[in-house]
Amino acid sequence: MIRSMLRSAMTCAAILFLVTTVARAQSAGEKAGNQMEKKGNAEEKAADADKAKGAKLEKKGKKEEEAGKKDENKTEEMAGKKMKKTGHAKEKAGETRGDEAKEMEKSGNDAEKAGVKSKKAAEEAAKK
Repeated sequence: MIRSMLRSAMTCAAILFLVTTVARAQSAGEKAGNQMEKKGNAEEKAADADKAKGAKLEKKGKKEEEAGKKDENKTEEMAGKKMKKTGHAKEKAGETRGDEAKEMEKSGNDAEKAGVKSKKAAEEAAKK
């Protein structure tokens, strides 16, 4: 009698385990949305780093330009202007890249939501 109860309990546990893993499985839309969102987050971090590097380079160029003006050194002044311009361009590129990453993350969220809706609709259809 104990053996039969043990067998039935093990069978029920195995069935419950399989049912919960199937219920937790992600739909294709959810999976794609999560991947897009992760990629967007990583891209956004990289863009923020580029933006910071550009700002730092621009600041350094401005100081070099001012030092060149003060010492009346045209070469140093021109190098500072060039560095400042390059830093500004990098900063703007980082901002643009960050905006694109935010859009990618937003698209990922939308795709994930659509995947959840389709999964719920499929579950509802299966119940009927």
